[in-house]
Amino acid sequence: MFKKALVANRGEIAVRIIRACKELGVKTVAVFSEADRDSLPTQLADEAVCIGPPHPSKSYLHIPAIISAAEVTNADAIHPGAGFLAENPQFAEICGECRIAFIGPTPQNIETMGNKVAARRAAQKAGVPLVPSSSKPPRRRRRAQQEETRETVETEEEALSVARKIGYPVMIKAAAGGGGRGMRAAHNDVSLANLFKTTKAEAEAAFGSAEVYLEKLIENARHIEVQILADHHGNTVHLGERDCSVQRKHQKLIEETPSALDPKRRSEIGNVAAKASKAIQYRSAGTVEFLVDEDMNYYFLEMNTRIQVEHTVTEMVTGLDLVKWQLRIAAGERLDFDQRDVKLQGHAIECRINAEDPANGFAPSPGLISKYMPPGGPGIRIDTHIYGGYSTPPFYDSLLAKLIAHGADREEAIARMRRALNEFVIEGAHTTIPFHRAVMEDATFLAAKANTGFLETFNAAMPRRS
Repeated sequence: MFKKALVANRGEIAVRIIRACKELGVKTVAVFSEADRDSLPTQLADEAVCIGPPHPSKSYLHIPAIISAAEVTNADAIHPGAGFLAENPQFAEICGECRIAFIGPTPQNIETMGNKVAARRAAQKAGVPLVPSSSKPPRRRRRAQQEETRETVETEEEALSVARKIGYPVMIKAAAGGGGRGMRAAHNDVSLANLFKTTKAEAEAAFGSAEVYLEKLIENARHIEVQILADHHGNTVHLGERDCSVQRKHQKLIEETPSALDPKRRSEIGNVAAKASKAIQYRSAGTVEFLVDEDMNYYFLEMNTRIQVEHTVTEMVTGLDLVKWQLRIAAGERLDFDQRDVKLQGHAIECRINAEDPANGFAPSPGLISKYMPPGGPGIRIDTHIYGGYSTPPFYDSLLAKLIAHGADREEAIARMRRALNEFVIEGAHTTIPFHRAVMEDATFLAAKANTGFLETFNAAMPRRS
């Protein structure tokens, strides 16, 4: 096992990693921007190093500063957390070149699955069903590359031709995209023409690549993802699936496991996800994501090569610590269980508590947390980095806390979530707590029938702040 790990992230995921390290006897280094000097990770870690000013590009995304912090503190490993550099293959390579272990998948894994087009190609080779897209016959290439296909579309005319072929509505998606960004829905020729250049420009600005592709939009779909663990000795298991359909602008707000899939389909989609992961020789924790239509047909969406925010619900029903397993796998340890040993116990739900005002269009609400009283009791877990007197900076994502409820079944998990939300007090900032309370009373959600379009009608009924 490692002697000292640097956590190259902030917020609740940094706290989560520091705690896992401490339980394994690994010393920790927190890096922080000037805006996060008083953050909880800096107080919990064994050491803390300032790596720059508030803007992410000059601190949490500044690779030289992070590597320097690891070298000056003699850290022999770096955990990138759930964002920032977690899906940057160059960062993983640089860690290796500096003889610092990267706690995550291989650079090749990240590169393959980080590009949507390459990921679709890998999934297709593994026999995973794909959403109809702009895939075209290969250009004339050398024999060794004959099987490659070209999916990106380069011109508006090409995009219109593809959309008419696969049928509207379609999604314009950044090939290098992720985190719900670089995605626009077009329902006809006019909207496609208006959105095509805009999406390419957004992709270039956000990901450094203007490449986009088109994909058939599966309406009224469920967003189902499968948690994977794989070691360096050829062992791969899936840990069940999560339903992440309650989303706003492609950003997840509520996640739960297990989903409403029938047992046969649940086993099938889990095995397909494990097969796809094994086909690319995946290592570490990862998530294979699918869209499931109204007839319960499933289609590959993408693979996230990092720990997910919602890993908590899987931990609650499996009893496994996924962050500890990331560390163990990176240190060369074998999984000490196989697929037959994975048993899901009960039901778990996570609500993301964000510093946003649901009554004002989910407007950001950073600022001083004047009062913080978390809930407790049976089956309740809180992952957070905030405390009374902490001031949330405006430079980063709005996640304040993750509230997780576990019960013997879905009904008990929802009942416990309702109780916990009513106990939860955060003052000094508007939060999404009232929104989650309302969802927990909604008939569609209670019937387990929410899909990715759920919030379009639900938000219309939410009261607005005058």
